[in-house]
Amino acid sequence: LEPTGTPRAAPSVPGHDMAQASELLFVLGVIATALGFAAHVGHAVLLANGRRAIVLAPASRPAFATGGVTGSFVTSQAAAASAPVELAASPTPLSRAATIITLVAFGLLVASLALRGIVVGRGPYGNLYEFSVAFGTSILGGYLWLATRYPIRQIGFIPVGVALAILLYASSLPSQIDPLVPALQHPALLTIHVGMAVISYGIFATSFAAGVGYLAQGTHDRFGWLPSHKTLDAVAYRSVIIGFPIFATMIVLGSWWASIAWSRYWGWDPKETSALVTWLIYAVYLHARNQRRWAGRPAALLLVIGFLMVLVTYSGSLWFSGLHAYSGL
Repeated sequence: LEPTGTPRAAPSVPGHDMAQASELLFVLGVIATALGFAAHVGHAVLLANGRRAIVLAPASRPAFATGGVTGSFVTSQAAAASAPVELAASPTPLSRAATIITLVAFGLLVASLALRGIVVGRGPYGNLYEFSVAFGTSILGGYLWLATRYPIRQIGFIPVGVALAILLYASSLPSQIDPLVPALQHPALLTIHVGMAVISYGIFATSFAAGVGYLAQGTHDRFGWLPSHKTLDAVAYRSVIIGFPIFATMIVLGSWWASIAWSRYWGWDPKETSALVTWLIYAVYLHARNQRRWAGRPAALLLVIGFLMVLVTYSGSLWFSGLHAYSGL
């Protein structure tokens, strides 16, 4: 028996411990994202100044250049041999570090969301804090995935910077776990519907970065340190091709959920309306990109406008009253 008056240690609550671990991982993820953003900015600055991490040694002259071989093959190979190495593809002391740090940040944030999801028993999207953390994490994931397929680390500071801004905003929001209102108590639809919104938003952020880069680069490739306009166009198109059907499915599932929760499929709620406008902008982009008059800069401008509408859709319930306002989403 314990002596009378001796305080007994409070038992450890697993859910509480996991929630605290989730918040700690979030803080570490934000710090790593800030370091990744700084590394990407440094990488871009070094490239803009024309500095490279390696010095290419003069290559020995190939056999076809000695005059012993002739033909169209020789002409094409000689041209390739004498072509300068594209500055945009050159590494810098920060290029590898930028990718690794951003990958670490992504891993920390995914772990934070996973623990949060275990604690709440659904997708971690039940309030604006959770949704913002998931949004920032998705931006990092979308960028990292596309960066493995295209040389776009030079513009990586744009999506990583947007993710950092959203994560910093999330850090200012209340993170306590509260019961959901009855309309949101549908774990499967909450997880899938809002999860699709998060994924599509994150992918569109990289298309936004490519659009900004295209507007700066132009069709004449003004800046040697930026990806070529063809690369930027390909990245933007690939991003929208992936994100657009996910976003469309999100709207359809949201309509189904609205029928369950509010007994109507569509009510022109501000959140619904902004999502529809966003979908239409990206639909117009997909059509415009294949039209001669709209291809190039007009299509890139649509990408910028489209992502601005994504941000309006993300934060619309903060400025406009509607059925989504109580959910914080």
